[in-house]
Amino acid sequence: MAENKTQKTGASVEDFINSVGIKRRREDGFTLLELMKEVTGEEPEMWGSSIIGFGDYHYRYESGREGDFFLTGFSPRKQSLSLYIMAGFEEYDSLLASLGKHRKGASCLYINKLADVDMGVLRELIEKSVEQAKANNTAA
Repeated sequence: MAENKTQKTGASVEDFINSVGIKRRREDGFTLLELMKEVTGEEPEMWGSSIIGFGDYHYRYESGREGDFFLTGFSPRKQSLSLYIMAGFEEYDSLLASLGKHRKGASCLYINKLADVDMGVLRELIEKSVEQAKANNTAA
């Protein structure tokens, strides 16, 4: 069975954020770093070359595919901040409705800059997402 492409690398999280070419994205990256550390109680780790993950869990699908992944994380990408938030909890849609300017994908939340969103709502989204990930999966 194939391994996940995205694995822990051991690279420096701070070096990665410092290498981001856009000053605002770098600053927002350090803000998210502190917020996610606070919410999860976990130390950040690089997953692949561009994702900062917090905590981890083991998943197993009915198909038999299984692996390890981070509870929550983000990447300060060139176009926007990509936040890895697990959907599916009860308050998800109402929190997104009051978050502020964002776009969403399957398990990603895209934010242009943190100044566009309500940080209290973002914190709650991250908290609920981590609770959901822990409830649905086993600790790695």
